[in-house]
Amino acid sequence: MADRRTRGMTGSGQNRTTAARAAAIAEQLHYECTILLELFRKRESLFSDFAVGDGRLVSVPSPSSQLDTKDKLWCLHSALLQCRGLLERAMSREEEELGGGEKGEYESQGKLVRERLSLLLGCTGELLKAADGSVVLTPNLDSLEIDRSTSLFELKLWIYRVFKEVDYWSQTAITMLQALPAVTAKEVGRTAAGSRRRRSLRR
Repeated sequence: MADRRTRGMTGSGQNRTTAARAAAIAEQLHYECTILLELFRKRESLFSDFAVGDGRLVSVPSPSSQLDTKDKLWCLHSALLQCRGLLERAMSREEEELGGGEKGEYESQGKLVRERLSLLLGCTGELLKAADGSVVLTPNLDSLEIDRSTSLFELKLWIYRVFKEVDYWSQTAITMLQALPAVTAKEVGRTAAGSRRRRSLRR
């Protein structure tokens, strides 16, 4: 019985399950990012309304309603891939230039966010593959790296911007992934209808 259920979980059904799991992970990531940002502000004595500007670090357009499912997933997966690269660099630079002290809640939270982001990347990668999406190449983040001659305050500002970027794309992922099952179901319906029309024409 269990084997039959497992074998039956294929195609659009499996995609919807993966999308739901990815959306849940994105919600967890967003929650964990909120905690990380708060811990960072406390650590660096920043105000809660500390502003870093509106510019995005990730060079991928937000998935719009005009795009099909495959292109939306490509945009999201590419953005999350860049976020992970930026997060790893930010944490590495922070350890080099601001770390060295006793590890605590902030460091543990940063590790949790990084692990959660990797889980989300795995899920969106599965969805992209199922949608027959093209392979996403590892992005070159050199242009987004902060210069090593910058001041400590500028470094802290950049790290904060990286955390905000992960937070932004986790929210974007929630919205997109929660809508994805319905989109997938509609596309399956359109495909089936198209197949029926083609069979009728051949007759």
